[in-house]
Amino acid sequence: MATVRYLVDDVDAAIGFYQALGFVLKDRWGPPFASMTLGDLELWLAGPGTSAARAMPDGAKPQPGGWNRLVITVPDLTATVAQLRAAGYRFRNDIVSGPGGRQILVEDPSGNPVELFAPG
Repeated sequence: MATVRYLVDDVDAAIGFYQALGFVLKDRWGPPFASMTLGDLELWLAGPGTSAARAMPDGAKPQPGGWNRLVITVPDLTATVAQLRAAGYRFRNDIVSGPGGRQILVEDPSGNPVELFAPG
């Protein structure tokens, strides 16, 4: 099993987003942390107040966002995008096609990117 940690601003909002993508809530350790699973992937959602959000020795503060991302293969990209758009989630781009298939970037409620991918 692989584990990924995402910093989030609101753990409850993040849980709802990832449940819409098929993740299952595994553990909840108080308000600032949740663990979710999707197949062999475990996703740690670390909110304000967790050790992952503490400032570094140079004062830099970890925060959500960036460009590194989870890639989730979906069976029907068009339908998944429509469902998430209807729920009000923000997309960074439109569906694009490449040599391996089609993809789009959606943001979780804290701005962390998730790539939705449909193989060609």
